[in-house]
Amino acid sequence: MKMRRGHLVPLSNQAIEVLESMKEVSGHGKFVFPSRLSPRGDKHMSTEAMLAALRRMDYAREEMTVHGFRGIAATELYESGRWSEGAIERQLAHVEGNSVKAAYSYAQYLGERRDMMQWWSDYLDGLRDTVIFERRKCS
Repeated sequence: MKMRRGHLVPLSNQAIEVLESMKEVSGHGKFVFPSRLSPRGDKHMSTEAMLAALRRMDYAREEMTVHGFRGIAATELYESGRWSEGAIERQLAHVEGNSVKAAYSYAQYLGERRDMMQWWSDYLDGLRDTVIFERRKCS
C-alpha cells in the first residue's frame, strides 16, 4: 500500500466475483493482475501497462489517467450525498489532515464503506446496463 500503510478494502459482491474469475487467468498466483513479462507471476502489472490499455482504448493523456478513476469515484460518491466524508476519504486511503484528530481517531468506517462499495458496484452496473440498452435501441 502507498506509504507502506495497511489499508482494509471492503469488497462488493461484484468485486468478489471478478477476483474469483481472475484466478483462472492469473494462474492462482500471488497477484490478481500479474505482469505478462513475469513468467512466474511474481510481479504485478505495472502502471505503464494500465496506461497503455487506456491509450489502446483511445483515451488521450489529457483525457484520462489511471489515477483519474479515483477522482471519478470520489466525485460520484460525494455527489450522491449518501456517504460521510470520513468514509469516502478512508476508502481512498487518504490520511487525516488534522494532526490532533489523526492522533486520536483510528476509525475505519468499515460498515459504511462496505455499503458504499456495494452501492458503487451497483451504480457502475447500472451505467453499463444503460449503455448496453442504448446501443441495442440504436441498432
